Amino acid sequence: MTLAERRAALVAELEPFADPHERFQYVIDRAKGAPGLAPAEKVEPLLVPGCTSNLWLLPTLEGGVCRFRCDADSLITKGVAALVCELYDGASPAEVAATDADFLAQVGVTQHLSPNRRNGLSNLVARIRDFGRRAAAA
Repeated sequence: MTLAERRAALVAELEPFADPHERFQYVIDRAKGAPGLAPAEKVEPLLVPGCTSNLWLLPTLEGGVCRFRCDADSLITKGVAALVCELYDGASPAEVAATDADFLAQVGVTQHLSPNRRNGLSNLVARIRDFGRRAAAA
């Protein structure tokens, strides 16, 4: 599935929730079932700065595609981060570098995040895209 197709699928999944509270409850429920990181993977270099809770991102390059795993102390943060990682996971480095995670604004997620969580989300996307740029250049 291309990034554009994955983006469209995530939008279709989140659009039916007109009420922001229902949307966030869905994101939280998704986070509860999302795989996290092992305690040994929750290390300082993987922390994403600027969020109200701890958020870790573990990017890898496997077989020419980018893989992204994340975890967080907060279910809202983990859920939103998992959506972002789901968008980019399995994409080529060039696709990752060139694509923003604007689908979250389209479905009304970012508008209802606290300023600190929006900052953390921006930093998460920046780290993911930077990883894509570095992997594409290698």
